[in-house]
Amino acid sequence: MYAYKRNINIDTRGLLIGQEILFMQKVFKEDEEKEFWKILNEKSSHLFVVCGESCKKLDIIKNLSLIDAQITFFSDFEPNPVYESVVLGVEKFNRNNCNAILAVGGGSAIDVAKCIKLFVPMDRHKDYLMQMRESNNIKNDKSNKIYNNIDLFAIPTTAGTGSEATKFAVIYKEGIKQSISHASLISSYVLLYSPVLEVLPEYQRKVTMLDALCHGIESFWSVNSTDESRAFSAKAIKIIVANIEDYLSNTKSGNRNMLEAAHIAGQAINIAKTTAAHAMSYKLTSLYKIAHGHAVAVCLPTVWKYMLENSDKCVDKRRESFVKEIFVKIANSMNCADCNMAINFLEQLLNRLQLKGPVIIEQDLEKLVYSVNSDRLNNNPVKLQDYDIREIYTRI
Repeated sequence: MYAYKRNINIDTRGLLIGQEILFMQKVFKEDEEKEFWKILNEKSSHLFVVCGESCKKLDIIKNLSLIDAQITFFSDFEPNPVYESVVLGVEKFNRNNCNAILAVGGGSAIDVAKCIKLFVPMDRHKDYLMQMRESNNIKNDKSNKIYNNIDLFAIPTTAGTGSEATKFAVIYKEGIKQSISHASLISSYVLLYSPVLEVLPEYQRKVTMLDALCHGIESFWSVNSTDESRAFSAKAIKIIVANIEDYLSNTKSGNRNMLEAAHIAGQAINIAKTTAAHAMSYKLTSLYKIAHGHAVAVCLPTVWKYMLENSDKCVDKRRESFVKEIFVKIANSMNCADCNMAINFLEQLLNRLQLKGPVIIEQDLEKLVYSVNSDRLNNNPVKLQDYDIREIYTRI
């Protein structure tokens, strides 16, 4: 059981304590699977299952036959899901009078489920994202129109995004990435069931692992990091590095440990958020048609090296010496003596996995520079301006 306690204005689930919200998440390991399904059965009379078509073939889905509730499936979404798909999901949820949601899948499926939960109580005649922005100014939580007590259950089928552990979701509207943050987006109940990883395609196996590793590293050096988040970051990195071989070999222990590490890394970014490598990855994904984890991983070693060279531009209030110390702690978590060894480890890992960076053509360079998410740049411990970003992309 994990408790998330943060200073926020909005809550749609949990206990209000002063100006803070205490949100509880129950995480089940695979040997606790029966307990997960028991609670799901108790909590749902009409279950709304969000999953891709391929996930319907997983053995874990067969357990739905044990549920007494009515079941409605929703699969009308794609990777990098769009706003319109979420709207369809909300309409189907309400039309069938569902009362609980189960998300089975990777980050896309879980993010869609999270947004459906968030949007369900809103005015269907108005833009949900606009209502979300307006609600950020409401201080009376209980009067907030997006307040609801819908239980969200999640079974991640990749060891990468950690979406089941975070209050964040990403969808796209008119081609523009929409980052949504809300306390109620954290799943109520999570089942970490590693056998679902056994059928992952090789490329997806590689890039999701890299995404989790980048989550651990970026949350570690984020300006928002805390003692708690850095403990999560260090633990996730250590588990990932120790299990790369077994995970790539598709062993039981490797899959189990990598799934746990991805979840722990998700807990870290839930507190500290991601930074420049993630900020620079999104346009690479859309322009060069590479997976998110692939794009982040080709950015991160170059970003780290650039920050080492320009540490005097530190913007973390804890000062440059603190950030340098954090860099070394990250390297040590990777079983490396110093930062240069750690950067070399990441570069060699990409080479070994045969995941090259895209060849960035000149006419794309400015598109990339001006696409970078400023919010995530603000989380970066070293200030990066347009010319810095351009230089990093050029080096990649």
